[in-house]
Amino acid sequence: MVSIEAATPQAESEDEDELKPVVVYCIIGLGNPGRRYEHTPHNIGFRVIDELARRHGIAVKAREGAAITGRGDFCGRKVMLVKPQTFVNDTGRAVSSLMQEYGLGRRDLIIVHDELDLPWTGLKIREKGSAAGHNGVRSVIAAVGTMLFTRVRVGIRPDHDLDDAAVYVLAPWERAMRDEVDEVAGYAADAVESIVAEGANKAMTKFNRRARGTREEEE
Repeated sequence: MVSIEAATPQAESEDEDELKPVVVYCIIGLGNPGRRYEHTPHNIGFRVIDELARRHGIAVKAREGAAITGRGDFCGRKVMLVKPQTFVNDTGRAVSSLMQEYGLGRRDLIIVHDELDLPWTGLKIREKGSAAGHNGVRSVIAAVGTMLFTRVRVGIRPDHDLDDAAVYVLAPWERAMRDEVDEVAGYAADAVESIVAEGANKAMTKFNRRARGTREEEE
């Protein structure tokens, strides 16, 4: 005969599983924590998360492992907005922890990050591909064990040559770009909403662009 004491822990475990929030999409903006990096090109992913949180009334404040998160709904789907609190190069650690905690797969991920290979105001949605030199994306690929996940690449390359790209991405926005950051973050947030609502393929045809005012479908 099984005692009540022996049965209780299993019952509590089952209750915890039932209470665990359902997450359909885990939207992760790449960036570095701290005020020093807040207004830099490398943190455009955080800016997009901030815009999505503002639009949908989601408080991104809960500390979960190596990330700050907020859960809510938009476009008829359950979502989690995430700002990893590791530095960009170690983003995979935060992503892996959340995937294990919520039982997420690669199809549940949307990664938003800066992209030096795209000109400023450009945007490209991809469902697969290499890191293309981005250490944060490389860290995510290593953590999830695949290159098959959706990412929203936000162009940050200025209209002039760079002496040192590593210095540029961690420096404050250039004067000519500052007034356009909100528009670029808003456009990227629109793209994320489209992915959630109708899938990455349709979102690509609407939002992929080499620069503002152009449209270019890219694989």
